[in-house]
Amino acid sequence: MQIAVPKEIKNHEYRVALTPSGARELVGRGHTVTVQAGAGEGAGFHDAAYEAAGARLEADVAKVWGEAELILKVKEPQAEEVARLTKGQTLFTYLHLAAEETLTRGLMTSGATCIAYETVTDRQGGLPLLAPMSTVAGRMAVQAGAHSLEKAQGGAGVLLPGVPGVAPAKVAVIGGGVVGENAARMALGLGAEVTVLDTSIPRLETLDDRYQGRMKTVFSTADAIDEAVRECDLIVGAVLIPGAAAPKLITREMLAEMKPGSVLVDVAIDQGGCFETSRATTHTDPTYLVDGVVHYCVANMPGAVARTSTQALTNATLPFVRALADKGWKQALADDSHFAAGLNVHDGQVTYQAVADAFGLEHVAPEKLLD
Repeated sequence: MQIAVPKEIKNHEYRVALTPSGARELVGRGHTVTVQAGAGEGAGFHDAAYEAAGARLEADVAKVWGEAELILKVKEPQAEEVARLTKGQTLFTYLHLAAEETLTRGLMTSGATCIAYETVTDRQGGLPLLAPMSTVAGRMAVQAGAHSLEKAQGGAGVLLPGVPGVAPAKVAVIGGGVVGENAARMALGLGAEVTVLDTSIPRLETLDDRYQGRMKTVFSTADAIDEAVRECDLIVGAVLIPGAAAPKLITREMLAEMKPGSVLVDVAIDQGGCFETSRATTHTDPTYLVDGVVHYCVANMPGAVARTSTQALTNATLPFVRALADKGWKQALADDSHFAAGLNVHDGQVTYQAVADAFGLEHVAPEKLLD
């Protein structure tokens, strides 16, 4: 199969969809891997390493896209990339379509088969291709939040762990999944006072047992969120409804109850954000103020640690890429119902229920396409 790895063009996106090691695996199975020249430079993977792995380098972006059967990316395609997609091609990347109607309709128009990393499932009900980047984003969220609390960044001038004689900052993490646990773990490690809010009692029990009560666990209700808003210096939004838009858990009115210079970090921004006042930002200009509250809403946080993120992502995606390359998309998905859950758009049809519901579009079950 002809596999293409284009250079990411989203603002400050340094990751690449395939490491040289991954390319070597695919070439060894008889596939042709074309990597756009310079695609891996931001992550520290140089062109020579891809050539040594047996990949073909191509400087002409039109050829990279135009000759491909399977296109591997990291972030959702930008407008100029959507225009390059054609019927018969398969795109495998993060899509987060429930918050992007224009992108959804563009992919429908392209006629391409679009499989989203973030909706592929596993036997345990997890999201194996989202998990590695969720881990990175959760850990980075607290780094970003701690930096944003500094006075020069618009924050209250609070040091997360405090110092002897001065109480540590209070951190609330809304959502106890992969992002939330990793954010809480980082905040706890830095010495903050940490509370995790979630609606799953079993999940709260797991966290309480795992961390031996060192972080507080609270059942998430409107009252609990109100209390967090009033008391906390840093709130991390880590709520995920797979494939669907994130719920708005903190409203504009609630900001008036927050401490001046407190910080909101919205890791759910790819799915529209879980704070009403959230809007996507970039690593160039990551924060903004609303009513004296600092908002950090970078939509591709793991892109800042591109080498770690690229390695973690390829580790997770490579078995699925091998299946697509060896079998073709239809057989690969027919053989694995969990992989089939990743199909979001095919030949102008929306195949993921939450995306169809978000925009009032007709939904076609993937099973109907795989018979």
